[in-house]
Amino acid sequence: MATSKDLPDVGGFIRDLRRNAKISLRQLAEQAGVSNPYLSQIERGLRKPSAEVLQQLASALRVSTPAMYLRAGLLDDKEGQGVLAAIAVDPELTMAQKQSLTQIYETFRRENARLAEATEAATTADAATTTETATTTETATAPEAPATVAAAATGPVTPEGTPTEAVLESVAVTEAGAAPAPTTAAPEHTTARRAARKAAGAAEEEQS
Repeated sequence: MATSKDLPDVGGFIRDLRRNAKISLRQLAEQAGVSNPYLSQIERGLRKPSAEVLQQLASALRVSTPAMYLRAGLLDDKEGQGVLAAIAVDPELTMAQKQSLTQIYETFRRENARLAEATEAATTADAATTTETATTTETATAPEAPATVAAAATGPVTPEGTPTEAVLESVAVTEAGAAPAPTTAAPEHTTARRAARKAAGAAEEEQS
């Protein structure tokens, strides 16, 4: 297969394509929308066509624009463009065969690119699903932390942790002393005293 170094310049490339298509210089100039002298200078290597003119010439010659750009040095020989250029300049192929091969080659490349994108997207989705499942499983099986219930404080406390109200109450009881126990007179003693008083009063009345 011919390489980019073995291929002629873009002017010679256009001339070979035109001759293989069996069209005159004037016909190609009319179809590409350029002047006849200008096209002649391009084919002889005296003028360097612009990207727009190259696109118009590629359309008129029914070749791929990337192949034309490659021959003009506007593209690097990568991503299959060298194959398209080699097909375009192969003298043993007819124009119809070149067009068919170019279309088949580009179709295969597009299909392979779509397949690669679909495979990459599926791999990314599987990885995301696996990560999400693992995270969910870890969350579901993680032990719960024991709940700690702190006793509610009923007021300020001392440095030892004893409520201040209890300490004050204890101090007050200590200072006041123990409360005296209530005394109640026995009912028997009260009745005897009353009886003795009545007897003494009766005795005094008799003596008088």
